[in-house]
Amino acid sequence: MTNFAPQPKNANALIMLEDGTIFWGKGYGAEKLNIGEICFNTSMSGYQEILTDPSYAGQIITFTFPHIGNVGVNEEDIESPAPQCLGLITREYPTTPSNWRTAKPLTDWLAENNLPAISGVDTRALTQQLRDNGSARGAIAYKADGQFNLDEIFAAIEEWSGLSGLNLAKTAQRGDSQGWDSGLWQLGQGFQNANDVHATQSGIFKVVALDFGAKDNIMRGLTNAGCNVTLIPGTSSFDEIMKHSPDGVFLSNGPGDPAATYAEIKDTLNAILKSGLPLFGICLGHQLLALTLGGQTRKMKFGHRGANHPVKDLTTGKVEITSQNHGFEVVADSLPSNVNVTHISLFDESCEGIACTDMPAFSVQHHPEASPGPHDSHYLFDRFVNMMHEKSTKKAA
Repeated sequence: MTNFAPQPKNANALIMLEDGTIFWGKGYGAEKLNIGEICFNTSMSGYQEILTDPSYAGQIITFTFPHIGNVGVNEEDIESPAPQCLGLITREYPTTPSNWRTAKPLTDWLAENNLPAISGVDTRALTQQLRDNGSARGAIAYKADGQFNLDEIFAAIEEWSGLSGLNLAKTAQRGDSQGWDSGLWQLGQGFQNANDVHATQSGIFKVVALDFGAKDNIMRGLTNAGCNVTLIPGTSSFDEIMKHSPDGVFLSNGPGDPAATYAEIKDTLNAILKSGLPLFGICLGHQLLALTLGGQTRKMKFGHRGANHPVKDLTTGKVEITSQNHGFEVVADSLPSNVNVTHISLFDESCEGIACTDMPAFSVQHHPEASPGPHDSHYLFDRFVNMMHEKSTKKAA
């Protein structure tokens, strides 16, 4: 029997950590209990994109910024067909939304998507605990009547294995192949049509994007850079990739332990490298490339999740303000001699990008499509296109 913090009057939702710590509050969204990893995100905007990012599968998100939900939700700021996170934690209960793009309140959207949420939590105290002790296994629970069996919830947390060793990418992928028909969003115009974007460009390259839990805006960024994108499941074989006759291959972001994902698809990844096709990876795709090249990955204490992370491009000396969401990192010292570290975090000097010296392959840990700078990292899409252009020019010669 664990001694839990007493339940305040009118509290009908809770957060419980693996050590038995409880944060009580007011629930909203779906009445539900979920067990997962509790992490925190320091972004001041973009909560809808965060909640629909498949990389958060298996995680309960603490927002350090208090005013979450104040602009509601809309049909455009969505990164995947359905949210895969397990819930959210906020300081304030969402206010009535006020924004010209609002389609509905966040509270209604959460209920429709079966996501529980809790407000009234001291998110500073929770975040400090996660920073000191690391991301924690935990539970989020909301019941309108406020009736909970705390011992059962604690036992469920103890039974959950955690994210290490989990290949969540195979469940985060969309499960089918699809062509991509939209470019980036523009004010007053919405998403650009891919055909209109490509009509203004001199050369278009066919790219197969392996889906491990891909964000929509990455596909739009590739499209705007001059790519004809086909998104296929990350579990696809090399032969299935080559049926599309690609000029290059993209490895998407995604959730879970990269080593577990790599173990199941390593033959495909090695075949891509041996083929000589230009290869670009983001987030999980970055980690998978590093593992394929012989490097190692490891779980971070509390990860990088926010939209204000400074990253230095060692090839140019420039500093970019980046959006990040990852709980695992590439171990720079484990990389072989034919791989250069191209980007580092200025928070902790962790590896944020790599490039091969003897083959056309590179990757970054951060998200160039997320526009925190707002366009500091968009050059990476152009770098990939230039790599395919150089490859095609040499082939023609």
